[in-house]
Amino acid sequence: MLSVLVGRTGPFAGQSVVLGDAPLTFGRKSDNDIVIVSVSASRLHAEIVVEDGRYVLHDRDSRNGTYVHDRRVTRHELTPGDTIRIGDETFLFETQEAVETVMDLSQLALPRADATNDPGVLRVTVTGGGPVGLAFALLLEDALPGRVSVTVHDGRWIRSGTSVVWKDESHGNVRRQQVVTVQSRQYLALTEEMRTTVFEEGHFSEMWPLGPDSVSGRPPRNIRIAHIEDRLLELANTKPAIRLVPKRFDPAESEHLVARDHVLVVCEGGRSRTREHFADRFGAADASIYSLDGEHLQDVVLGLRVKSRLPDPMSVLLTVAQNRFLLNSLRGEGFLNMRLTREEARSIVGIDPVRQVFEECIAARPCVMSRQEDNEFVCPTHGTLFLPALLRGSPLWKRILEGLRLFGVAEDDLSAVTSFRLDMVQRPRFTAQLTRPVGDRPGTYGFLLGDAANAIHFWPGRGLNSGLASAVSLARSLSRVWQGRPLRDADFIRHEAAMSMLQYRHKSRAWNAMVSTDERGVTRAIKDIIDRSMEGAPAAGSPAPAGTTGGDLEVLLDRMRSIRDRLAARLPGLPDDEELRTHLSALAPATLRTLRESGAWDTLIVGGEEADIDIFYQQDAPVFVPAAPRATDPAPDPRTPA
Repeated sequence: MLSVLVGRTGPFAGQSVVLGDAPLTFGRKSDNDIVIVSVSASRLHAEIVVEDGRYVLHDRDSRNGTYVHDRRVTRHELTPGDTIRIGDETFLFETQEAVETVMDLSQLALPRADATNDPGVLRVTVTGGGPVGLAFALLLEDALPGRVSVTVHDGRWIRSGTSVVWKDESHGNVRRQQVVTVQSRQYLALTEEMRTTVFEEGHFSEMWPLGPDSVSGRPPRNIRIAHIEDRLLELANTKPAIRLVPKRFDPAESEHLVARDHVLVVCEGGRSRTREHFADRFGAADASIYSLDGEHLQDVVLGLRVKSRLPDPMSVLLTVAQNRFLLNSLRGEGFLNMRLTREEARSIVGIDPVRQVFEECIAARPCVMSRQEDNEFVCPTHGTLFLPALLRGSPLWKRILEGLRLFGVAEDDLSAVTSFRLDMVQRPRFTAQLTRPVGDRPGTYGFLLGDAANAIHFWPGRGLNSGLASAVSLARSLSRVWQGRPLRDADFIRHEAAMSMLQYRHKSRAWNAMVSTDERGVTRAIKDIIDRSMEGAPAAGSPAPAGTTGGDLEVLLDRMRSIRDRLAARLPGLPDDEELRTHLSALAPATLRTLRESGAWDTLIVGGEEADIDIFYQQDAPVFVPAAPRATDPAPDPRTPA
């Protein structure tokens, strides 16, 4: 009776190989019979050989060991039912008859089993399984039913039974609880199944008013990004054409796999290792366009997880009236983002309580420090404490408390802190041919989507919108051109044009969230304007010099009246003058001065219509790629939204 080895988890899942007389090798090198895509695997890790008519598994001096039923072995005579584990990948040793009659056949029906040999199936690998990567996979699966095989990699996942789920804090993964604002132009472009799955009743709010961004009278929707991730992953688990690999994609070790596919889609985020691995194909990014006086501008933002007690209309008005604090929430719960000055950014450090040394934990890594019972903020990954919270008399901590007061947040309702470093570059292209078609290789095209393509300052709230639009565009392009033949540059001229438009529109919008130009035509970084506003200003808790507080307060009130007049028709329930005066009068004079000097959102530039990729996918639509904008160019938009 024939013996069979079947992949249970990992890239080989669902595939099987009948064992013969020749040895079967496992390892990272591409010349192995089964290539293990894992950093914990050795080049030649293990092999199965025939000894006296029996199949015997040998570990070949691997670094991290070979396991059978989770017991490390150096030599093991295989019997039916044995489970072999190498790195994170597992294999079942069975007889062919047992495989056919006992095993869960759903494990054998995964797309990779036949897709490699079917010329009509478009083979796609996606690196990064966040909202953009998963949305793209689901859109393409819907657009090419039965004609596509998609594999999605993400190291933040773990296998649970027959499904793949997100890791939690017990696995060292802190989920993203930030609230994002999804414009109706983007969520209406998703499939009906995706919209129904993601936008469940009670899991989103519509706190921002209708405006020129809105399509078909649908307002933007605020939703927690972790909820989007959860629901899209659950949906992807149900699609036979989508294979989910709970492992980070390693471009150096997987080039032979990339060469087998038609498409590699990079969705790993702004620090993508895969994009940098293929940097020579996509070209060098230009940082100068988002520079001021020769300095590439970068904002550092402190993210405060809070629960606000203010109604949404008041929160919206307070947010758009200044540029120091931004509240993005779902029914009051979300993140209060505080734009930091250069000096404040240097204060965002953690301290190791054991070694008594400073660590750039929260400053250099996307760590989230949660509040403990003793009111200390602790990083679960590195064990560091948030230093400004320990020094409660420090200027930064007092300013943090003022931000809480502005949005009606009790100090006890501040539950976690994190930080974001935000900058932008201009990318020359988003599509590249990675390998050419030769012999049995189809030729591979690579694409940058999401933050890997366009990392955008989130202050105007367009990062996820740009990512979803890029996913929609590529799915449409691929579904239109796929005919089973090698792909060509000409197939993606519409997508490349759409990506260039997205970059121009959203980054020009974001640039105006980083700088401000005064009436004399002088452009300065908003963080420096905030810093200057605090020079000579009384510290929080100190009395203001006579006559100063009233002036700052009146300017803010006038500004808010003007904004309220524009919003009133689209956002009912806005506060009146008395409510605003009472609320703002509770703030420290230094805070009022900073709010005034930071300026209101430039809604003429920050708002306005979304980039509409539909124009490139209409019948006989003209295609053009706009020239790269200069940093000081405003985005052309004659409308004045909220």
